[in-house]
Amino acid sequence: MTVVGVDHFHHQRGTMSEIGRELRPNPSARPTGMIAEGANPATDTEKALLEILTDVARTEQATVDSNFFEDLGADSMVMARFCARIRKRPDLPTATIKDVYLHPTIRSLAAALAETLPTAPVPTVPPAPKPSPRPRVAADRGGPTTGPPIGTEHALLNLLTDVVGVKQATADSNFFHDLGADSMVMARFCARIRKRPDLPAVTIKDVYTNPTIRSLTKAVQGTMPAAPATPAPTEPAAQRRAGTPMYVLCGVIQTLLFAAYLAAAEAVADVGDNWISAATNVAELFLRAAVFGDAAVLAMCILPIVAKWVLIGRWKIQEIPAWSLGYIRFWFVKTLVRANPLLLLVGGRSRSNTTSPVINFYLRALGAKIGPGVAIYCRVLPVCTDLLAIDAGTVIRSDALISCYRAHDGRVQTGPVHLGKNVFVGEGAVIEIGASMGDEAQLGHDSTLHMGQSVPAGETWHGTPAQRTDTNYRLVGQGAADASRKAAVFGVMQLLRAFVIAVPLTVSVLVLALDDIPQFSKLLDPGPGALASWPFYRDMLTVSGILFGVPIVAGLLISGTIPRALNRMIKPDTEYPLFGFHYGIHNAIARMTNNKLLCGLFGDSSYIVHYLRWIGYDLTTVVQTGSNFGTVIKHENPYLVTVGSGTMVADALSIMNADFSNTSFRLSRAKIGTSNFLGNVINYPAQSTVGDNCLIASKAMVPIDGPIREDTGLLGSPTFPIPRTVARDAAYHLGRAEQRQRLHAKNRHNIVTMVLYLLVRWAFLFSILVYIGALSELYEEWNGPVTLVLSGSTFPLFAILYWVFVERASSRFRRLQPRYCSIYDPLFWRHEQYWKLNEPNLYMLYNGTPLKNILWRMLGVRVGRRFFDDGLFLSERSLVTIGDDCTANQMSLIFPHSQEDGVFKSDYVTVGSRVTIGAGAFINYGVTVGDDAVIEPHAFVMKGEEISDGAISRGNPAVEVRDDHDLTRPVGRVAVGTADD
Repeated sequence: MTVVGVDHFHHQRGTMSEIGRELRPNPSARPTGMIAEGANPATDTEKALLEILTDVARTEQATVDSNFFEDLGADSMVMARFCARIRKRPDLPTATIKDVYLHPTIRSLAAALAETLPTAPVPTVPPAPKPSPRPRVAADRGGPTTGPPIGTEHALLNLLTDVVGVKQATADSNFFHDLGADSMVMARFCARIRKRPDLPAVTIKDVYTNPTIRSLTKAVQGTMPAAPATPAPTEPAAQRRAGTPMYVLCGVIQTLLFAAYLAAAEAVADVGDNWISAATNVAELFLRAAVFGDAAVLAMCILPIVAKWVLIGRWKIQEIPAWSLGYIRFWFVKTLVRANPLLLLVGGRSRSNTTSPVINFYLRALGAKIGPGVAIYCRVLPVCTDLLAIDAGTVIRSDALISCYRAHDGRVQTGPVHLGKNVFVGEGAVIEIGASMGDEAQLGHDSTLHMGQSVPAGETWHGTPAQRTDTNYRLVGQGAADASRKAAVFGVMQLLRAFVIAVPLTVSVLVLALDDIPQFSKLLDPGPGALASWPFYRDMLTVSGILFGVPIVAGLLISGTIPRALNRMIKPDTEYPLFGFHYGIHNAIARMTNNKLLCGLFGDSSYIVHYLRWIGYDLTTVVQTGSNFGTVIKHENPYLVTVGSGTMVADALSIMNADFSNTSFRLSRAKIGTSNFLGNVINYPAQSTVGDNCLIASKAMVPIDGPIREDTGLLGSPTFPIPRTVARDAAYHLGRAEQRQRLHAKNRHNIVTMVLYLLVRWAFLFSILVYIGALSELYEEWNGPVTLVLSGSTFPLFAILYWVFVERASSRFRRLQPRYCSIYDPLFWRHEQYWKLNEPNLYMLYNGTPLKNILWRMLGVRVGRRFFDDGLFLSERSLVTIGDDCTANQMSLIFPHSQEDGVFKSDYVTVGSRVTIGAGAFINYGVTVGDDAVIEPHAFVMKGEEISDGAISRGNPAVEVRDDHDLTRPVGRVAVGTADD
C-alpha cells in the first residue's frame, strides 16, 4: 500500500454525497453538469481530441468546454484509454493522465499541449527538411534555427513562458508563487529542456531548489553529466539472444534440477528416519538424531561451496547470455549459495540487522577477499564472490545489495566490487558492478553507486546516483580493542548452538512425533485405504491445527513478554561491544518481535496499532483510520519507536534505531512525528530530521541532518521539498461522524479478511499433510524411488496451483480494474483482501527461471516471450503488461497503485519490449515504458511517467538522460571473456 499525500485527512475541506463511489464508464450515462452551448472546436487539434473523447466516453454531448469528470462523468480508466488513443495518432501531441487531470477540458488540454507535438523517430535516411510555420517553436524543441544562437537563460525563459502559458514572466519570477506553476507543469518544462541538446539537463529537483530562471541557469549551466573514468570501449560483439527452443530447454533442465534436489532430500530423510527410529531408548534416539541431523545439515552447507568450485571455478568478468547452458550453471550455483541453511542457523536471513563471523568465513570459502573485522549485515549475499574485495573494518548495513553481477538486456554481466578499509555502506544501498569505494569512504542509506562510479578515500556520498555530501553516516565509532577473538568465540558458539542443540532437538522431536503420536504417524504410514476414510482427514486437520495454531499463539504471547523483560538489560544511547552479551540480547529482542506472519495478519486494519503497542511501540494518541500501517514493518528495537498521532505508514517500513560499527553498536529512539505520511520502501533512521505534518514519498531517503522539516513533502534520494497536499482529492474527505460509521464497517470487513488470511494458510498446511500421506501410501504400493521422483516433481506444481487459485479467487476470478475510490469504499477493502491472500515468497523461489513467467501468466500478468525475471515483485499482477525479451533484476518493484489524501488509486503499467529494469528500481502506477528503454538501478519512476523508446531513466525521481556512456555500457564490451556456452 502506497501512502502519498494524505494531508488534511482529518481536516476536511469538502465532502461528497457518495464517498468512495467507483468511477467507471457507463454506456448509458449522460452528462450531469452544465455544458456550454455552441462551444465548437477552434483548431484541428481540438477537433481531433473531441472526436476521440466522444468515442471513448460514449457520449454525443461533449464540447470543447465540457469537464471530463464533472460534466461527462469520466474516470481515470476512461481517460487512460483517451490518452492511449491519442498516442496512436502521430499528428497529435502526446497527452498523459497528468495532463488530463491538470487540464480537464478539450480547450484547456489542447492549449497546454500545443507546443508538445511529438518528435518523429530519426529515420535511416533523413528526409528533406520541411518548412516550419512557427520557427521559434522549432527552435525550442531542439530543431534547426535560422537566427543567431541565444543564451541559456533566454532559452529557458522562452520555454517557461510557452509551458506555463504566460507572457509576463521574467528571469526572477518564481515558478510557483509568481507564475502559479505546479509539479505537473514543471515536469513538462523539464521534458521540453531534455529535447534541447544545446541546453544542460534540468531535473525536477533542480526546479524545486532553484525556482527562478536566473537561479536555475546558474545552478545548471556547464553541468552536463560527466561519465566516470573507465577504459575506452572496444567494438561490441554482435548481441545474441536465446531463442524460444533454448528458453524452453533451460526451463526443462531447471525443473529437473528442482525435482532431483527434492527427491534426493526426501530419500536421505527416509533413510535417516528408518535409522533413527531403530533406536532402543530415548538417549540413543537423541544421539542418532544428532549424528544424522548434523551430517545432513553439514552436507547441505558444504554443497554450495563444492558446487561453486566444481561448476564455476573462479568467477571472472564476463557476459552470460540468459537461458544458455552457461547461465544454467550460474543459476544453479546462485540458488545454492543464497539458500544455504547455514544462513538460517546463524541468523543471516533474519528480518533484523544481525551479523555473524560465520558469514565472513562462508564468503571466504566461496572465494571472496574479506578482510579482518568486516561486519556484513545484509541478508542477500554476493554471488560472484571471487570478484568481491572488502578490506578490514568495513560495515555493510542490512538490505544493501552487492551481488557482483547484474542482468542487462538479456545477459548476465559479472564485474568487480572493491570496498576499501573502514568503509561504511548504508541501509538499502545498491552497489553495481565496477563500482568501488576508497578507504574511510561512506555511502548513505538508500543510495546507489552505478557501474564505474568510485567514491574517493575519506569522502561521503549519497543519493541515486550517489553524489558527494558532508553528511556523516558513521555514527558509532570503532572500539580500541581488537574484537577478532570475541568474534571468533561468538561464531563458534553460534555453530555449537545450531549443531549441538537446535538440529538434534528438532530431528528428535520430529521422529518421536512421527513414531509415537498416532495422528502424526499416519503421515508416513496412513494404512491401506486411509485416503478414502474420514478418520485420516480428521487426524490431518488435528495435526495441521497444532502445527499452525500453536506457533501463532506462542509467537503472539512471546513477542509481548520475553523481549520486554530482556529490554531492561539494554540502555539507549549507550555503546556496547559487538558479539558480547548485550549484542546477543539485542538479537533476541529483534528476532522475537519481528514476526512476519503476525504483521501480515494485523496489517492494513485497525488492529495493527494494538499489535504494535503489544510488542512495544509508543503510538501516543492514535487517530484510527483503519489503514494506519501496512503489512510489512520491521525494526531493530520496538521499545525505542515513537509514532505521532495522526500518522499513516505504508508497507516496507524499516525503522533503523540501531547503529553499528565493526566493533560496537548503539540503540537510539526513532521518532516519527505527528500527521506524517510515509510511502513504500522507507528506511527511517533514528537521527531523522523530519518533524510534523510531512509527506515522505516512496523510496525517499530520509534526511539525518539540516533543519527540522515540517509542513512539507519530501521526494527523492537525496530528498528535496515538494508540495505537501494533493488538492483534487479533497472531495473524498469524510466528516468525523461519517468516517466513524464507515470505519466500523471497514473493521468488520477486515475481520473477515483476517480470518481468510489464517484459513488459506491453514488449508495449505493441511493440503501438504494430505499430499505427504498420499505419497506415503504410494511409497508402500509402488517402487520407492519412483515415488520420490514423483514427489519431487509434483510438489512445486501443487504449491503453485494452490496459491494461484487463492489469489485468483480473492479477485473473484476477474482481472483487476483501475480504481479511484475512498479508502472507506468496499472496493478498497476488497483490494486489501487481495493483497493479504497472496503469497509472494513462494514466487521468489522461481527467480531466474521460465517457471516464474508461467506463474505470472497464471496470475494474470500479460508477459511477453522470454522474459528474464531475476527477482521482480508485482503488487497487482493483472494491471501489468510486459513485452518480449525484457529483463528484470533483483528487488525491482512494480506497484500499480497509490493512496493519496485517503483516496485509493490504481492504474495500468505497460512495459515495452527489450526493456531492462535495474536492481531495486521502483515503477509506480500509470507508467508506460517504451521499447529498448533502461530503468537504472534504484530509479524511482513516478506515477504517470511515459519513458520514450530507447531512453535511459536514471535517478530518484527518475529522469531521462542523454548520456549512455559507461553507466549503462555492458561489461562484455570491455570484458576479458564471455560465457556463451
